[in-house]
Amino acid sequence: MNNNYNHIADFYQCHCDEIVDFIAMRIQDRDEAQDMVQDLFLRLLSYHHIIDNSLSSLVYTMARNMVTDYFRRRHSHEEYEHYIRHSNNADTSMESVFSARQLMERMEFSLARLPEECREVYRLHIYGGMKVGEISQTLGEDYKHVEYQLGLARKTVRQHLKACV
Repeated sequence: MNNNYNHIADFYQCHCDEIVDFIAMRIQDRDEAQDMVQDLFLRLLSYHHIIDNSLSSLVYTMARNMVTDYFRRRHSHEEYEHYIRHSNNADTSMESVFSARQLMERMEFSLARLPEECREVYRLHIYGGMKVGEISQTLGEDYKHVEYQLGLARKTVRQHLKACV
């Protein structure tokens, strides 16, 4: 494990700017790219499997996937903004913005009530856009265990959100 840490740290020192450039060139936002690279390496540091000579390939694959996720989230956000701007009734638009903010706050509150393991799996799935298999590999957990944790988290959040409505 310590060997992984040293290998990742050395790679980070040598290639950080290069990876930031790789992401920034695609998303046109250097600050966001730096945040993404930091997240990428934090994920790598929490990776429980031994990382061999394929670290470079793994990093660039993860970076490419993060760029794809970035554009997916941005596209969803832009679609929602478009809906609000082109709504026929301005009052309804403001109402929907308020409702979305309230829903997000309620969701965060319900996430805070989950056990740490469920919360981490749920956040990786929802905010990180990761599939169960990816989460399983990232956390070094059994696929079925991660699937169970995600199901439990979804059920709990759904029940809490229904109770708030």
